[in-house]
Amino acid sequence: MCHPAGRGGQHGFVTSMDEEEQARRVGLNESIFRQVNEQIESLNRDFGTEQRTMAAVCECASGDCTERLQISISAYEAVRADPRRYVIVSGHAVPEFESVVVRGEGYEVVEKEAGPAAELAEETDPRS
Repeated sequence: MCHPAGRGGQHGFVTSMDEEEQARRVGLNESIFRQVNEQIESLNRDFGTEQRTMAAVCECASGDCTERLQISISAYEAVRADPRRYVIVSGHAVPEFESVVVRGEGYEVVEKEAGPAAELAEETDPRS
């Protein structure tokens, strides 16, 4: 379960961190979970699983989050088309660094605002 406020600060980050470091941490945490979901999707393809949906790990900024969500393969592919976008469990967005651009059933798609988190998202995109 995700408890982002449990690590201090409004969204789970120590308040003494400067904004740029917070943004990089947000981007790094989300990038790690994106790579996990890329592996899940790849395994589904490799094993010939022809499912219309996939179970994905929440790609939110909280390194402690272990929540999962269901998303259609086509919706996941739409998220992956933009390296600044991530799929998260509804309510896990960090508004200081990202905006919700799509709301699905049990999930949201967020897009990084311009800055260090967006740059890191683009640098770590496994499809670039």
